[in-house]
Amino acid sequence: MQTKALYGLKQSPRAWFGRFSKAMIGMGYNQSRGDHTLFFKHSDKKKVTALLVYVDDIIVTGNDADEQKILKDKLAKEFDIKDLGPLKYF
Repeated sequence: MQTKALYGLKQSPRAWFGRFSKAMIGMGYNQSRGDHTLFFKHSDKKKVTALLVYVDDIIVTGNDADEQKILKDKLAKEFDIKDLGPLKYF
């Protein structure tokens, strides 16, 4: 019921992004100060994972494949997502 009510509001994108941001920060990601749609996480192994939100698409990239898998699994539990595979155009 909460999901249906959220989509009818003019502020629904802002409400969704607020919930998404809170979830990302809860997973240990930092939100960029220069671009609030960019989240990143550095590992102890000197690797980085980055996530960028654009409208209703999310791009996950970086050099830590294990962290990317963990991130996708956690996001799937929290949100209704679909992995579209490798990025074809950006």
